[in-house]
Amino acid sequence: MAGRFTDKVVMITGAGGNLARDVVHQFAQEGAKLVLIDRKQDKLQECVDALAGVLNDYMMDKADLGLVEEVDALVKRVENRFGKIDVLVHTAGGFDMGKPVHEAGIDIWERMMYINARLTYVTLGRVAKHMVDNNVEGKIVGVLARPGLKGGKNMSAYSASKAAAQRVIESMGAELAEHNININGVMPSIIDTPPNRKDMPNADFSKWVTPKMVADVILFLASDAAISINGSSLEVYHKS
Repeated sequence: MAGRFTDKVVMITGAGGNLARDVVHQFAQEGAKLVLIDRKQDKLQECVDALAGVLNDYMMDKADLGLVEEVDALVKRVENRFGKIDVLVHTAGGFDMGKPVHEAGIDIWERMMYINARLTYVTLGRVAKHMVDNNVEGKIVGVLARPGLKGGKNMSAYSASKAAAQRVIESMGAELAEHNININGVMPSIIDTPPNRKDMPNADFSKWVTPKMVADVILFLASDAAISINGSSLEVYHKS
C-alpha cells in the first residue's frame, strides 16, 4: 500500500538528532525519498544504520545551514539527485540555559540566535526559493519550542531565538500562500530523550512529550491533510 509520501522528496535537517530519528522513521515508512542533513555525520550514520531495512531511496549530506551559499549548494545537490524538494522538515537547532542577562556575556546570545533563528531564516528561505522557482507546491515544517512564547529565568537568549524563529515562520506563511506553499511550526514542551533525562533526572517524565508524538504532528503538517493550515505553530505538550 502506498504511503502518504510515496515518491515525495523530504529533506530533514538535524537528521541525526533524537527527535529527527522518529521523523525519519515515519517518513521512510510512508514511502518518502529522504534527504538527511546533519553536520555530525557519525550521528547521522547511526540513524541510518538503526533504520536499515526501513529506509528506501535516500541521500546523506551536510552543510552549515546558516550560510546562504552552503544551503544553495546543498539544494543544488538535491536537485541533481532527486530533481526537487517537496517537503522540508527543519529540526536543527540547539538549547542552552545560560546565565541571568546581567551576568551573561554576548556569546550565548549570538550562539542561540545563530543556531535557532539564523538557521531557520536561511534554510527555510533558500528551500522556499527552490520551491517557488520550480513551481513546487510544497510543505515546510520547523521545530519551535514552548519557551518561545514567554521568557524564563536564565533562558533569555534561547527563548528570544525561538520566538524569532516563530516570527520567521509566520511571516513566510503570509509570503508563500500565493505560491501554494504551506509553512508551519510545531511547538513542543520538553521532549523525552536520553539527554534530557540525564540533565533533569528529578523531573516528572510523564509530563514530557515523546519524539513520536512530535513526529506525528510533523507528518500531519507535511501531508495534504494540512492544506488549510499555514503560518501556524501547533503546540505539542501536556497541559497542566
